Amino acid sequence: MKIVFMGTPDFSVATLEKLIEKHDVVGVYTRAPKESGRGKKVNKTPIHLLAESKGIEVRTPKTLRDKKEQDTLRAYGADAIIVAAYGLLLPKEVLDMPKYGCINVHASLLPRWRGAAPIQRAIEFGDKKSGVSIMQMVEELDAGDVLSSKEIVITNNMTGENLHDELSRIGADLLIETLDSLDTSTPLKQDDNLVCYAKKISKDECLIDFNQNAEIIERKIRAFAPYPGMFFMYNDERFKVFETSITERVGEAGLILEGTNNLIIATKDKALMIKRLQRQGKQPMNISDLLRGFNFKEGYKL
Repeated sequence: MKIVFMGTPDFSVATLEKLIEKHDVVGVYTRAPKESGRGKKVNKTPIHLLAESKGIEVRTPKTLRDKKEQDTLRAYGADAIIVAAYGLLLPKEVLDMPKYGCINVHASLLPRWRGAAPIQRAIEFGDKKSGVSIMQMVEELDAGDVLSSKEIVITNNMTGENLHDELSRIGADLLIETLDSLDTSTPLKQDDNLVCYAKKISKDECLIDFNQNAEIIERKIRAFAPYPGMFFMYNDERFKVFETSITERVGEAGLILEGTNNLIIATKDKALMIKRLQRQGKQPMNISDLLRGFNFKEGYKL
């Protein structure tokens, strides 16, 4: 099958690799490179780098609503456009272009967690399972018929990174299976009564609120690890937290109960033992290593 692929982050890489192996990928669309640092270093997306390494033409338009860009896309003559975490909206002209339309690899069990951050929200809200949905794209966000899906269990120690990597792998395999049976499969309509949205993660919600229950905070820390990362402020310094466990100790919410041999911070109901964190400008460390040269003042209120 002749394929045009659209994707941007690491999540999309496994899918593109599988498509290159099994189908004829004639073109790749991704977000434009970004400049960073004092030297204005140009950073290409993971998909951009992979496509270039395979000799596949890469395009980085700011929009797909431009008629000339649509004509360029149409000229590829793709049987299907495959989308995995691309980041640009596809107008109706693009959705209707290929024989098999546009097919999306989405990291949730639709209709639960439509939207920008399905992986993190599933862990944050205590879901017991997640998965991948292969969906026929329509103009409404993540609302198309589901061609196939596969679920996995969310364990009690799973982080956003763990779930991301697992769903990336599963999604790539499931897409190939789905493309092989497109002519015989029966798409399933989503139940609008079960829809919920995974809103984009904001910087404001990454500051830990110790006035919440320990279980809620612990889930959110796992969900946002390693990126964007939950943090607290101590003496005007930011500390990102990557791993915790819940203890039965109690105290005023935000109070440091231990800060020398362990780091234990009280929440609304119990307390969190911090196991791994990152000082501002430093590398992530196990708490035992950090406390060898740095202590938190017991009784300090965060």
